[in-house]
Amino acid sequence: MTKVITYGTYDMLHQGHINLLKRARDLGDHLIVGVTSEDFDKARGKINVRQSLMERVEAVKSLGIADEVIVEEYAGQKIDDILRYGIDIFTVGSDWEGYFDYLGKWCRVIYLDRTEGISSSELRSESYNVRLGIVADNQYAEKIIRESNYVNGLTISGAYVPPPCNLALANGPGNAVHSFESLSDLLEHSDAVSVVVKPHLHYQIIRAALEAGKHVLCEPPLVLDSIQDEQLRQLAQEKELVLTEGIKTAYSTAYRRFIRLVQSGRIGKIISVDTTCTSKADLESKKPEELENLWGSLCGWGPMALLPIFQLLGTNYKRKTIITSLADSDVKFDLFTKIDFLFPSATASIKVAKGAKSEGGLVVTGTEGYGYIPAPWWKTDYFELRFENPSENQRFFYQLDGEGIRLELVSFLRSIEAGSRELCLDEDIGRAITEVLQDFYQGKDVEYLA
Repeated sequence: MTKVITYGTYDMLHQGHINLLKRARDLGDHLIVGVTSEDFDKARGKINVRQSLMERVEAVKSLGIADEVIVEEYAGQKIDDILRYGIDIFTVGSDWEGYFDYLGKWCRVIYLDRTEGISSSELRSESYNVRLGIVADNQYAEKIIRESNYVNGLTISGAYVPPPCNLALANGPGNAVHSFESLSDLLEHSDAVSVVVKPHLHYQIIRAALEAGKHVLCEPPLVLDSIQDEQLRQLAQEKELVLTEGIKTAYSTAYRRFIRLVQSGRIGKIISVDTTCTSKADLESKKPEELENLWGSLCGWGPMALLPIFQLLGTNYKRKTIITSLADSDVKFDLFTKIDFLFPSATASIKVAKGAKSEGGLVVTGTEGYGYIPAPWWKTDYFELRFENPSENQRFFYQLDGEGIRLELVSFLRSIEAGSRELCLDEDIGRAITEVLQDFYQGKDVEYLA
């Protein structure tokens, strides 16, 4: 009996896939089809897959062509599978010609011509295209524009830079993003907007976008007032639009895996969550009016630092204490801020700073062990679970492309297409972040360092 194996993503299964599988089946007596998992796809840069793993597996099974369907989860698995199943022939599409020649050491390698004019990438682009406008006053928008090039179905329509900021945004070598004279002009040429400006400008910009029927991805915090926060979320719901905060770390593969493992009880009951985010900026020469145009420590780092606390412990804390060191009390620009939370059965703390420097790690303490992400934890590609017996310690590595921004854009796009916020940041977490920042700026639960 001749055994044949082939692999693919099989997203949005189409006739080209079917033709290839039929030809693979004709090469032998027994066909095994490997369907790549989401995590392995992301590691290979294929982050715009539309269907879940189980949807893709079931679609392949339903064809009745394969004798067995397996899941491909890691680099090097092809060799393991060839040896495990006693494979005689490995086959794949001709667009990979030469790439898998190394497998010839274990079996025969055959490259099959693909069906011309059919590809999942083209189908994804044709089926749905969102024009994304950028509202920006800082260079972080450059990263969003760059990462959008990796997402099928998403194009940059242009940018609007609110005055008095003078910012030119690039979109590749020699190409500048089209600059619109007004927000209304940008909205007219966009289906959605990414807002990357200082928080005190968010409310008016987001409201204008929602009233114009545009979806919104906003760098957190959404706003600095709980009433405005609720107004915007209600407006988005009424107009059936996606409104969400863009905390890039929330979408990275490693970070999500870390959160799920901790939630599963691998380190026991959670006792404490502690996060630190710092960056030392040149602030000594800044005048108060200049500081007013900059993001303070809590505003700039707070949403990121609060994310794992609210994800793991919920948002119903019993009390909090905010300790801060202000560069100028009039503009509430904080050089350093520490917040301690008391939850019903756990504690948490954050340290954020732009005028001080510390180790930027994330530690989750449990009754059986602890989870640890080293600095800078907000760019998670590696983490550990540690226990009393060092031999039980586990290390996890995942490739991080685009700092999580790429995956954030994919989730935003898929939420728009599905007409659901299911893939976005939990609204309760967004509300809780707004409440903490509002309390800080209103001086509630705040103690000031001299």
